[in-house]
Amino acid sequence: MIAILSGGTGTPKLIQGIKNIHSPSDLNIIVNTVENDYFSGVYVAADIDTVLYTLADIINDETWYGIKGDTFFTNESLEKLDCPELLRIGDQDRATKIQKTILMEKYGLSKAVDIQRKKMGIESKVIPMSDEHSEIIVKTDIGHLKFHEFLIKHQTKPKVFGIEYTDINPSSNIIETIENSEMVIIGPSNPITSILPIVNLEGVEKALKNSYVVAVSPIIGDNPVSGPAGKFMGSMGYEVSSFGVASIYKSFLDKFVIDVVDTKLKNNIENIIEEVLVTNTNMKTISDKEELARILLE
Repeated sequence: MIAILSGGTGTPKLIQGIKNIHSPSDLNIIVNTVENDYFSGVYVAADIDTVLYTLADIINDETWYGIKGDTFFTNESLEKLDCPELLRIGDQDRATKIQKTILMEKYGLSKAVDIQRKKMGIESKVIPMSDEHSEIIVKTDIGHLKFHEFLIKHQTKPKVFGIEYTDINPSSNIIETIENSEMVIIGPSNPITSILPIVNLEGVEKALKNSYVVAVSPIIGDNPVSGPAGKFMGSMGYEVSSFGVASIYKSFLDKFVIDVVDTKLKNNIENIIEEVLVTNTNMKTISDKEELARILLE
């Protein structure tokens, strides 16, 4: 059994490669939830839905958000009614979110997601990191912003001074899932807002220390694979590099995979991580994703 810690962009690309070369039923994907919130009356768990759509082979892999070929009639109608949405939600994607919102009222988030993944024919387990509500607050030069305000409304432009997210409890089977896994893979998601919220849950770091953990750097050179990871790392005092990511994960990481661009950092990283592997981590094609997956699973 393999556990994967995931956010919503970099890691799903890797998952796409892993599921093509490894039995999907052997995968247990623990997904960040601190960015979840209500928009237009429906519960939006963007990272979870991206993982679901990736596993169901319906992800819009141009944006890594929403469903491929979706329409936006509801979104466009709301704009005409002077009720614009902060998030642009597709019609099929909205149906998933409406169903999740209804199911949550009766079952909670974890059970709702499990029902949805079965309906989509997904063999892998998709596990929300928590069933409790939390949110990320981004401290900026224009004030404290909710994560989606910073990301979408302000296009990540404000200067960032720090990140806060509220304390929550892990969902019931996260620790057991990690402890029972032969390997834990940390994908190339934002370490500050996607991975650390999972790691900081009670008992998770301890479980990771007792597991074999491999991570892929989300930084190539000094550039994040996607999103504002660099801005967030800098605000928390970390070097924006693969070495900076290694510094975040060093207490529990057994092997770290970095890009060929960062070959010069290998020796320094080996001072804090036991094994460092250099390869292509820039997943532009499905072949790239599958090859990186093979390297990780070795």
